[in-house]
Order: sequence, then structure tokens, then C-alpha cells
Amino acid sequence: MSLLTVEALDARHGLLQAVRGISFTVTAGETVALVGANGAGKTTLLRAIAGAHPLSGGRVTLDGADLAGVPAHRRAALGLALVPEGRRLFAQLTVEENLLLARAAGRRGPWTLETVLGAFPMLQPRRHARAGTLSGGEQQAAAIGRALMTNPRVLLLDEVSLGLAPLAVARVYASLATLIAAGTTIVLVEQDLTRTLATADRILCVLEGQILAEGPAADMTRERITAAYFGLHRDAAGQGGAA
Repeated sequence: MSLLTVEALDARHGLLQAVRGISFTVTAGETVALVGANGAGKTTLLRAIAGAHPLSGGRVTLDGADLAGVPAHRRAALGLALVPEGRRLFAQLTVEENLLLARAAGRRGPWTLETVLGAFPMLQPRRHARAGTLSGGEQQAAAIGRALMTNPRVLLLDEVSLGLAPLAVARVYASLATLIAAGTTIVLVEQDLTRTLATADRILCVLEGQILAEGPAADMTRERITAAYFGLHRDAAGQGGAA
């Protein structure tokens, strides 16, 4: 049985329909990646799943329970944790304070202050530093760690590598490998195709709010993803141009 199910989801920004009838499922322990150009609707989709953006149609279920009308903070308590683009840490609080603050909003489980610091060893020497003084990679690690402190059933990660130096990206993804090995269920938005192909079990290519191509990562070539990324499949069918 699927842990997370998204059915015919629609979401708008005013008159603009950002997500158009998207459906997919995620099983426990699976890592699913959403790829697509800027403006494809990926961030809106994650926010809608987490309850941070209203739906205009469709539904989201977690382990069979319909989340219609359930606000974002209650979804977090049920096990949906969003790491938003831009990280949004409390800059004046320390790393440890940011992590402990999240614990109060979550569920009991294996992720504690010490296990999170163990998964993100770059945070250990910075645990008493204010979050605003961290490097970009350290902030991303702290943001993911903060979400883990809620002991989520599904971790929603938006633009993990955005704005980070290559070394910082490598360190963050090394920690993500630890999470995946521990059985964490992840829905990941990522622009780096190399990281995506190496990390995800399944890939969904999103264009103009719709899933244009999908499949196991092992079967998704860079050429196929790139074609979907720029709408070339639709060009070939005479249905439109690139985004």
C-alpha cells in the first residue's frame, strides 16, 4: 500500500494554474524526485502536499487518511515534513535551539538531537552557533535536521542543492544517503540531474504543472529527462513548444 498518494491535484496562484491534475504515489522507504524547469510547479506541488498552499482540486492521502482540511501544522504532526526552498531557519537561534524547537511539533521516533547530529556531522561543532552565521551547506543540513526532529513519515525536500558550492552539495548528499539507508521516505525537488539519477528510486518530470514523463531512475536517461524538461516530447507530437 502506498504511504503517500496524490490524486488529480490542482493548485493555483490567483488566475495562474500552477499544478494541473497531478497524480502519483510514494511507497514507504522510496525516494521520488521531481525534476523540471523553474516555474514548472514543483515547489507549489510540495507546498500543497504539506498543506502550506491551498488545493483547487484533487486530494492528498497519508497512509490512506484523507488530508482534506488538515492544516500544515497538523500534517507535520501526522508525519509530513517540508524543508522549504531557502531553508528558513530562525537566524538568531542556535542550531541546537532550531532542532529542539521542531521536536515539540512532531512525533516520537528514532530522530533525536543526537541522531540528527550524527547524520549531519558538519553540524556537531556548530551546534551552539547561531543559524544565521552558518554557511549555506550548514544551513541546508540544519533545515533537513530540523525536519527530521519531527520524525516524519515522509520528508519533502525542495531544491536541496540550490545556491550551494559543490563541496557543500557533496556533504549534504552524503548525509541524505545516510537517511535513505535508514529507510526514510523522501520526495525530492532537485535541479542537479547527476545527483537526482544517483539518489532517486523514481523520477517524475514536471512541465507546466503536469507530469510529462516518469519511471524508475535506472530507466530514465539524461536525454529522456532533458526532453521532458524542455517539453520536446510535446514538440514532437505537435502539441506545443518548450517551457
